[in-house]
Amino acid sequence: MQLSKFAALVLIAGGPSLLSVSLARPVSECSISGTLADWGENSMADIDLASGESCQFPIRMRGTVNGSDISQKPTHGKLKRLNQSTFEYKAKTKYKGTDTFAIKATGQGPTASGTSVITVHATIK
Repeated sequence: MQLSKFAALVLIAGGPSLLSVSLARPVSECSISGTLADWGENSMADIDLASGESCQFPIRMRGTVNGSDISQKPTHGKLKRLNQSTFEYKAKTKYKGTDTFAIKATGQGPTASGTSVITVHATIK
């Protein structure tokens, strides 16, 4: 197969390629301790991470997450919703201590359905 002169020039000149390489480090899942209650019940969870680090906090209640939102923003970091069942928390750089945030989620499980508030206590090292 021969390349046209234009295609060869694009490849040599570093034009758009079909292969995309990302140098960003993937964000890992938060190290979570605590058990989430059933839908319609409030829960608490604890996470640990290093100063300036990020981790993903998935809502792991049995069943389906129908909707979610941040009900309390963290004081010493940032929390963003990635999709209706996963959030990403990033601890403030150079901060060490504790932080708290809360997520309000609505869902339906095999035995219960309703709205739950999940309060997360972060220990930042």
